[in-house]
Amino acid sequence: MDAATKAQLLVLIDQAVAGGWGHRRVCAYLELDEGRAWRWRRRRGSGCLDDGKPGNAVHGLRPEEITTILELFEIWDDVDRSHRKLAHRGSYLGLVWVSPATVRRVLAAHGLVLKRPRRVVRPERRPFPSWAEYRRNSIWIYDVTRFHGCPQHAVFAVMDLVTRKWITELVSIEETSTQVQVAFTDALETEGLLELIEARQDTATDTSPFDAVVDVLPPVLLAVSDNGPHDLGVDP
Repeated sequence: MDAATKAQLLVLIDQAVAGGWGHRRVCAYLELDEGRAWRWRRRRGSGCLDDGKPGNAVHGLRPEEITTILELFEIWDDVDRSHRKLAHRGSYLGLVWVSPATVRRVLAAHGLVLKRPRRVVRPERRPFPSWAEYRRNSIWIYDVTRFHGCPQHAVFAVMDLVTRKWITELVSIEETSTQVQVAFTDALETEGLLELIEARQDTATDTSPFDAVVDVLPPVLLAVSDNGPHDLGVDP
């Protein structure tokens, strides 16, 4: 709206107010925002009713930032296949600090499209072993962890895979197969299976407690950790 039209509207408002109308009522009748009318009044006093020339927004992109975004696309488009990762890459390298939406707009304006991320192919789940039955005391698993509050000690835990029962645990400053065997021996004793193994050892020679498990427990008791089956002297 030019300055002459604004000045004429203000004259109409002044005449209506002088005739007994309220300022808000006059603005509503003219379909003019009351706050805008007050701003025009302040600007009329300083002779600045003309609109200023539009300029660049303070948060607008500079030409060098656009160039940097395009360079990031050329170098990292095969690695960072999303606008979010590409925007973070620019900040990590200290080159440009923009939002993912800004990266998308700049690339779209230049006709550039990021490749779709590679689909992660999930490996096929291995079938349950045919030699094992999915029942209690069929497969036991174990794990070893360390806590931040006590990093010098390792905690071994043995659990039944089927029932999810926490059978036993062992705390040690060492992390070897010896501690694993001690933990499983304690687990066998807790579940009342150690006596069966000792009876089997009485009738055999040169048989370790873990070799005896194969003959005593049908099916085989297998110890499994996060890294796969552990060598406990048991041959499945």
